[in-house]
Amino acid sequence: MKKYLAEMVGTMVLTLMGCGTAVFVGCGEPAGVAATALAFGLSVIAMAYTIGGISGCHINPAITLGVALSGRMSWKDACGYWCGQFLGGIIGAAVLFAICAVAGVEMGGANGVANAGGVWGACLVEVVATFIFVLVVLGATDEKKGAGNLAGLAIGLTLVLVHLVCINLTGTSVNPARSFGPALFVGGAALKDVWVFIVAPLVGAALSAGVWCCLGGECKK
Repeated sequence: MKKYLAEMVGTMVLTLMGCGTAVFVGCGEPAGVAATALAFGLSVIAMAYTIGGISGCHINPAITLGVALSGRMSWKDACGYWCGQFLGGIIGAAVLFAICAVAGVEMGGANGVANAGGVWGACLVEVVATFIFVLVVLGATDEKKGAGNLAGLAIGLTLVLVHLVCINLTGTSVNPARSFGPALFVGGAALKDVWVFIVAPLVGAALSAGVWCCLGGECKK
């Protein structure tokens, strides 16, 4: 249960800090894009060194899927992680919604498909971005071939990288829980299209698990 609670707290922090930066700093200018990208990456790094020893700090259902498909965790644990992550995403979005209400600022932080050319363009962006991100996670955390204590830094910086590329296309999800929470509070098109930011990252994660199994050659059945 501690692992699931850790995932909830970590996902809450990621959603609140990352989406909060997008809301209050904005992503209309290059400086805002860089700030938001750093906020998401730094949140992952901070949580990696806070709860990594408890749950591994997935704080992302796509990562959990990749880890489970690679045979590094049971499907029972994966389900517990997913529950904690989605709940954490909702809590983080709820806290951000409350802050926005008090500050008189419109709630934001949701993902969108319009700038990527529609649903299928957004799907392509999210599949590719999540594939790269989860592949780095699987490689960096591998017991024999990984980055050891530097894994959290490598993962956080990779998240910064994919955000820099994708923020102006989809808002960058690569994380179904981070997308679902804000969409609930923003509503409208964000909620209508949220399935894209749940399904596409999971597809990208599954592809990365298959590729890492070929590269690492040690995936468990």
